[in-house]
Amino acid sequence: MPQMTVLEILNRTKVFFEKKGVPDARLDAEYIICFGLGIKKRMDLYLNFDKPLSAAELDKLRPLVARRANREPLQHIVGDTSFRGHTIKCDTRALVPRPETEELVDMAKERLASVATPFIVEIGTGTGAIAIACAKEIPGAKVLATDVSAEALALAKENADANETPIEFAQGDLLDAVSGEAMAKAAGDASAKIDSLIANLPYIPDGEKGKLQPEVDKFDPELALYGGPDGLSLVRKMLKQTEGRLSAGASILLEIGSEQASVLESEAASYPWLEFTGIHKDFCGNIRFVSYKAK
Repeated sequence: MPQMTVLEILNRTKVFFEKKGVPDARLDAEYIICFGLGIKKRMDLYLNFDKPLSAAELDKLRPLVARRANREPLQHIVGDTSFRGHTIKCDTRALVPRPETEELVDMAKERLASVATPFIVEIGTGTGAIAIACAKEIPGAKVLATDVSAEALALAKENADANETPIEFAQGDLLDAVSGEAMAKAAGDASAKIDSLIANLPYIPDGEKGKLQPEVDKFDPELALYGGPDGLSLVRKMLKQTEGRLSAGASILLEIGSEQASVLESEAASYPWLEFTGIHKDFCGNIRFVSYKAK
């Protein structure tokens, strides 16, 4: 019996993924095969389409294909993802960072351009991707990253170490984690004011439980997903905690659901120490962020 080629396995995997409802079936098949065969670049996969695969190579691919067909996230299978060019380890301890979220870092860079040594706090850091990118890309930045989940913080620390990024971490609920001790370690001053507060908090309404894609529903930590009846409970709680914690002109940058932006804008008067500064779209044209500025 002739051996199957890389192209034949790719086509079979694509069809199998489509039957299982896997989004981007062809692309994911390419990534899985590259990972399983130790091929570093997808272009090199195309150059090896005619290569016959050995029984050992097929044995290595089968469990990887089965995991993705079970809708386990691709990033969990290959072990990491790229966030603004930084390699971020991914597993079930935190949400996989999305490309759209990278724009929060650009927004922070723009607003901190004139601040010499900005003190940045990220609430709900998850994998640590945003904090790492800010620390590496914003000159002079001092970064404190927090999460209520000890498991998520452990993953974030692993990623910071792997990226050789000096970040301070603190565990706790929202701004309760930003204690004097944590600020002293991160900013060198226990009474430091925050120059930029960044958060991608859980914002899915509780009623959506069980209705999400299997990649999310089966493999992401529930703690990182749901934000109360309308998804905004944690956002509102955190905004209330910001009074007196921000430097003059400091920014708050939040990722939210597209239908939630107008709600937050309508509630802006609830936080008189803040100015609502905008609703922002991601690179796909979808509403994804809102911003505030400390008065």
